[in-house]
Amino acid sequence: MKTYNLPSNPKTLIFDIDSTLYTNSAYAFEQVDCQVRQFAKERGITADEARKMVADYRKQYAADNNGKKISLGNTLLAFGIPIAQSVEWRKTLMEPADFLTRDERLIQTLSTLQPRFNLITVTNNPVFTARKTLDSIGISQFFPEIVGLDTCLKSKPAVEPFMKACQITGTEPKDCIAIGDRYDMDIALPIELGMGGILVSGVEDVYQLNQILS
Repeated sequence: MKTYNLPSNPKTLIFDIDSTLYTNSAYAFEQVDCQVRQFAKERGITADEARKMVADYRKQYAADNNGKKISLGNTLLAFGIPIAQSVEWRKTLMEPADFLTRDERLIQTLSTLQPRFNLITVTNNPVFTARKTLDSIGISQFFPEIVGLDTCLKSKPAVEPFMKACQITGTEPKDCIAIGDRYDMDIALPIELGMGGILVSGVEDVYQLNQILS
């Protein structure tokens, strides 16, 4: 876990969901691969060819942008797949309950954080899919609002989803902390906006937030 510019009196915690509020490598892989397979079907190419296209594009993007990573949604956008289409694929192709189960330790962690902070999620999945994910791990009640890919039709890193989270919670960026597992997607831009950041390696680090934020 790494922390960045944590405010002295934070009011809102902005969580990423996938690979942050749960750790499941099989589901992390399938979320990407199911869309790549659908892209292959649309293009009339093999899944392996599509995987290579995506991997090569991401590798070149990183080389051209000082090592920064690009989201799958923005990668597919570069191949002519609109964000709205990515939203529909994610709604229909992903089933979190096939991979995820209730997490009692996370429930306890969030139940302790909720009285102290506004809790909200910003995710590159659509709200429908994100809600199913939160339901699967038993934490929907802590996140009445979700900023999803279909909220702003912008894939992280983008200003709009994070500022929407601020608007919903009535919080200035300087009073927020962004929490996620990918620095380039979840942390770097919020820091530029004046937020604090906590980079986690998975839900095991999220369990420690009470100590970090005490």
